Amino acid sequence: MREPRLRTVNKAVAPFDLNKFPAKFIDTLAKEIVYMQATKSSMSLEGNEWEQIFAECIGAEWKPSNVGLDDVVLDNCCWGAKTVFTSSNIERQQTVRLISGRNSPTYSYGVDKLTSENPDEIGRLVLDIWNERVSAVRQIYKFVRTVVLVKSKDYADYLVFEFDTIRYDPELYRFEWNKRMNLEGYEKSTGKHKFTWQPSGSQFTIIEDIPEKRLHISIRKPEKVAKEKILEAVNFDSSWYRIVSDHIEK
Repeated sequence: MREPRLRTVNKAVAPFDLNKFPAKFIDTLAKEIVYMQATKSSMSLEGNEWEQIFAECIGAEWKPSNVGLDDVVLDNCCWGAKTVFTSSNIERQQTVRLISGRNSPTYSYGVDKLTSENPDEIGRLVLDIWNERVSAVRQIYKFVRTVVLVKSKDYADYLVFEFDTIRYDPELYRFEWNKRMNLEGYEKSTGKHKFTWQPSGSQFTIIEDIPEKRLHISIRKPEKVAKEKILEAVNFDSSWYRIVSDHIEK
């Protein structure tokens, strides 16, 4: 929906436009990933690490949140950060499934017999929980976004993109139980699969399209840095530790 033109109000401006990352973003991202590949015995790049790397890349503050929608903060904008693997050609990846919290109608509304209820009613409750989280964060920040890192299995290629974190109108979706008795939500207008919710564990997943305007970066893998070289670089010796209590058998 277009925002109205206002004569007497200074409209807030985001730190940068969607998917138009700051000038040094790519260089900082590449440095952080190469450092991890060079120093980790087994390469991995998970949620908390991506949150910190993204914050470093845009000069923001990393503020881990229980809600998961405002883990990175810069001025009047916040981001939830997600990472996903791709099992196919990363260049051709068109959608991602993002785990987006645990939405429990039992906890929030006292509804116990979930799978025997009307799926549209349970779907509405699940979306209402999500919408309340988004509204609570938007009371604090003018701009709320989600930034996604898509990783290839060999950690050589990456996609980075962001989108506005929004509320969803339950009236625009229909819900049904699948064969595994998980709840699936579909757009009424297009029939596209948009949500999955699992009664066991209450995990809520949103399926997002990958925009054409996204960053695709391929990074050359460095040689592993031997543990001994790192310890030598920091001048490790016995002065780095002290024995507080000794229960080692002699």
